Amino acid sequence: MHLEKRKVGSKTKYYLAHSFREGGKVHKIRKFLGSNLSPGLLDERNEIAKKLIFDEINQHKIIQNPLDKELSKREIGFVKKIEAKIDFKITHLSEKNWEKFSELFTYNTNAIEGSELTRGEVKEILEEDKWPEKKSKSDIAEAYGVDEAIKYIRKTKEHISIDLIRKMHEIVFKNSKNFAGRFREEGEEVVIKTKSGEIVHEGAPASRVRSLLKELIEWYDKHRNRYSALILAAVVHNQFEIIHPFADGNGRVGRLLMNNILIKHSLPPINIQLKNVREYYESLQAYQKRKDLRPTMELMLKEYKEFSKMLK
Repeated sequence: MHLEKRKVGSKTKYYLAHSFREGGKVHKIRKFLGSNLSPGLLDERNEIAKKLIFDEINQHKIIQNPLDKELSKREIGFVKKIEAKIDFKITHLSEKNWEKFSELFTYNTNAIEGSELTRGEVKEILEEDKWPEKKSKSDIAEAYGVDEAIKYIRKTKEHISIDLIRKMHEIVFKNSKNFAGRFREEGEEVVIKTKSGEIVHEGAPASRVRSLLKELIEWYDKHRNRYSALILAAVVHNQFEIIHPFADGNGRVGRLLMNNILIKHSLPPINIQLKNVREYYESLQAYQKRKDLRPTMELMLKEYKEFSKMLK
């Protein structure tokens, strides 16, 4: 970190600047300290700015491992026990099962994000091309989009890439959003607040989206043969949601990405149900705050069990 001084008329403005490398790109953060500061006040504000800069970097830093550390044998054993409880494989799914999954997933993943379509209406849209009256055209377009995206991830051989992420967003939102397939640009920042104004999540700065995604992709490529599919899918999904690369639609793309990874490792896809949305958000918070994957994987197992019952 270094101090920068700029002369503006009779004023001397002070900034604390720091450069760091991430995903092959050099980023620079600069914090304004004030003008015409005394040595004591300059030192005091310098320390505060230093902490703010480190907090900003570390809030979204992946480094080499989004889990902060390699998983222990005990932790890997816990995941293996969960996977052993999954009593069906992707090969057990017939084409009719896939249609049922797509219908359920389309309804739930959109409903989580505020779609007002009922499950019955989604079924009529996808099976009969019948549009419900007095319902949002955007909701209808995104129902078609999610269903098409499921078909796409079943066919593609890619596990995760920048192009794949953008393609999934484009497919889902091509008829409802004018920024379909486009990452947030400089100045397009994401802050999610509760009704009382409490900040519950801040997306990564737009300038860091691509480099953070590249680091996540590198992590996946490095660990895809070491960790189980559940760990890989959970980490990629949760970290993707923290990065929040799009202005809108991150939840749906993140859940599609999670399913793409499960499918590529021969596990069935997962449908996060609307009724379990609180548990879903709590699992995201557990990962973001503590890098704790257990709530995510326990929810995945719960959803597997419920989906398995629906297929019988």
